[in-house]
Amino acid sequence: MNPPLDYLPRLPRRRDYRIGCLGAGFIMRDCHLVAYRQAGFNPVAIASRNPATAKEAASRHGIATVHDTYEALLADPNVEVLDIAVPPDAQPALIRAACNHADHIRGILAQKPLAMSVGEARGCVEACAKAGITLAVNQNMRYDQSVRACKDLLTRGMLGEPVLGTIDMRAIPHWMPWSETLPSLSTFVMSIHHLDTFRYWFGTPDRVLASTRPDPRTRFPHGDGLNLYILEYDNGCRASSWDDVWAGPCREGAAGDIGIRWRVEGTEGLARGTIGWPSYPAKTPSTLDYSTKQTPNTWIAPRWPEVWFPDAFVGTMAQLLRAIEDGTEPEISGRDNLETIALCEAVFTAAREHRVVSVREFLGP
Repeated sequence: MNPPLDYLPRLPRRRDYRIGCLGAGFIMRDCHLVAYRQAGFNPVAIASRNPATAKEAASRHGIATVHDTYEALLADPNVEVLDIAVPPDAQPALIRAACNHADHIRGILAQKPLAMSVGEARGCVEACAKAGITLAVNQNMRYDQSVRACKDLLTRGMLGEPVLGTIDMRAIPHWMPWSETLPSLSTFVMSIHHLDTFRYWFGTPDRVLASTRPDPRTRFPHGDGLNLYILEYDNGCRASSWDDVWAGPCREGAAGDIGIRWRVEGTEGLARGTIGWPSYPAKTPSTLDYSTKQTPNTWIAPRWPEVWFPDAFVGTMAQLLRAIEDGTEPEISGRDNLETIALCEAVFTAAREHRVVSVREFLGP
């Protein structure tokens, strides 16, 4: 008898924390707010740099208050929890501004990447700690159902000691206009999902090797397009991802082969899966198959109805709300996320400078 896997988020006892939303673009409108309504969470106010966009999202999701400016939303005493979904280069300033309203703001869910450097991200963490505000980061792939189920297998020891983990992504992202001005494209916008997932599964690696090249389809100037990287752990584990944002000329006439596959091999078993995200907006659940020495010659294939987009966004907000009510660190705290930002910096540097890079180099002593 194979026990059911622990893949769903743990919800807070209280669902009516009053959430103020900064940003009204796709990720807020089509993911956060959809997930919050299905979980019974309570968004009460919204603001965007375009007030008309905020009004449209408010009307669609039944949000009572629309503020014309972010300053007005931050000052709203009705807001207990701040949910930020803005471009990463704008986010740190908003986090620091929110720290001036700690009389009523108790927690912040920041978008990934928390910042574009460890130094700036650490500044956000320290500002929130000083203000007494709980800071969590929306690394939502940790709440993809197959990723979380695989973590449960690892935690239970069903796969034994991890030997090798791989992610093979052949998918075409939609780069938002704000990404054109960032110093890094794929590493901090796309690869960050996989790098944080490897951290979730195996911990922070000790060294990285990486290579990158521009994506032929992406017309604006960029350095890191297709990312290839290997993560080394002193305990012997290795992890690697091929983050292929080109995926062949399938938009230019060739047949397509789009998808994301992952695999984790351990000393006692192995797991393999797929990520359903490339099929969005089609509702395509991610999958997991696993086999162990205790189930010889048998693949066990649990399935579920939930999908990464938007269902995983219940989990990222829930882990913040649970931390607030329990007085604990969030599962994906700002402090923990410093190591994901350091790993992104390490991969970006290793690819640019063609050298093996230590993650500790970016975290400091």
